[in-house]
Amino acid sequence: MIKLSEKGVFLASNNEIIAEEHFTGQIKKEEAQKGTIAWSILSSHNTSGNMDKLKIKFDSLASHDITFVGIVQTA
Repeated sequence: MIKLSEKGVFLASNNEIIAEEHFTGQIKKEEAQKGTIAWSILSSHNTSGNMDKLKIKFDSLASHDITFVGIVQTA
């Protein structure tokens, strides 16, 4: 089942979904973003050197890059 969350959530190591306002862990939201699939895709294809002002470049679109584009669109 899919549940729409209005705010961010954290996925704990035991696959528990914790709402952002209830999360009491030591990690900050900005640091947690760096551990996502979307972040790794965006950072590997960013040519600007600044993650706040992205310049995305895909050198060629192969089947795995098409999946990446779908993830980027979702993010």
